[in-house]
Amino acid sequence: MAKYRRPGSAPSGGGKSGGAPNMQDLMAQAQRMQEEAQRIQTELAALEYTASAGGGAVSAVVTGDKKVTEITIDPDALDPDDVEMLCDMLVAAVNEALKAAEDDAQAKMGALTGGFPGLA
Repeated sequence: MAKYRRPGSAPSGGGKSGGAPNMQDLMAQAQRMQEEAQRIQTELAALEYTASAGGGAVSAVVTGDKKVTEITIDPDALDPDDVEMLCDMLVAAVNEALKAAEDDAQAKMGALTGGFPGLA
């Protein structure tokens, strides 16, 4: 929607009196956001997320940068006649741990970007 301006009146949004920020300010803000995003990514990479499946029969640990670092299987879950169930539990535990890492990353990056889509 276009804004109406009376002929002969000064355009709004310019100058230092509360108008739009200048390009130098925007670039400095973008640089600060980029540095903060890098700090958050480094912090997330150091965090670990654990999830389990099958009532704790299987657990998985992933890092914030989505690397699986540990899988634990309760010996009672090792049934040679039901390997498929063990595989399903492993997949469930890993996916749940990855989702926890992703949710945390979205929350932390979302706070930085102010919820702007595509920036987190």
